[in-house]
Amino acid sequence: MTEYLVFRLYAPLASWGEAAVGESRPTATYPGRGAILGLLGAALGIKREDDAGQRALADSVLIAVKQRSPGTLLRDYHTAQVPSDRKGVTYRTRRDELHAPQKVINTILSSRDYRCDGLWSVAVWLSEGSVYTLESLEAALQRPHYSLYLGRKSCPLAAPLAPRRVEVAHLREALDSEFEALIPGEGKALRLTGETLYCWEGGAALLDGDKHDVESSEVWDRPLNRRRWQFGPRTEFRRFVPAEEGH
Repeated sequence: MTEYLVFRLYAPLASWGEAAVGESRPTATYPGRGAILGLLGAALGIKREDDAGQRALADSVLIAVKQRSPGTLLRDYHTAQVPSDRKGVTYRTRRDELHAPQKVINTILSSRDYRCDGLWSVAVWLSEGSVYTLESLEAALQRPHYSLYLGRKSCPLAAPLAPRRVEVAHLREALDSEFEALIPGEGKALRLTGETLYCWEGGAALLDGDKHDVESSEVWDRPLNRRRWQFGPRTEFRRFVPAEEGH
């Protein structure tokens, strides 16, 4: 038996950032490791520049996600004004940039993607030598130190996280324990699909002890340095199951 901390994520808008090059800022359909660690770090009050604190949190937990609904894609056309690079000139803050001479101000065009009305369950469990307890993480999610967002500040939570600890034999049992019966019409409103996606790390045997139809790939969402936005690879396992099997 293993103890897990389970909570849910829902908001009208969520942005699960992926590798971005140039003008496009895409989003995954579900939160990756970096997104969940950021949420836990904000709840605990760990500042982005606290490298030791961020590292301790990352080394303490393993994460799994159950995607009940990926939501629908929304693309935002975005503009921002920034000054041109000038030799010997350093802009330390956004205020400095906006007070630059108008003749050096340029407009950058970009598109930012969001997921609308997505619904996810998250399970967290402790690694060997963790400096945290699930009880402390649960308390932090119940009374977060900083405001919590789903990827961007424009994506505040729209439902309680409802964190709770469960002790079960398999990871999938923990993720499924969050499920509650839908009220009439709720499934259609949330655009629930005909299958459920499970994503996890730490070994293919963790999902119900069954490797059937399990996929794995390398994803680059393991935070290395929050201040410099550096990420490294990890192995992620995934499995799609019919909705009636995965609730």
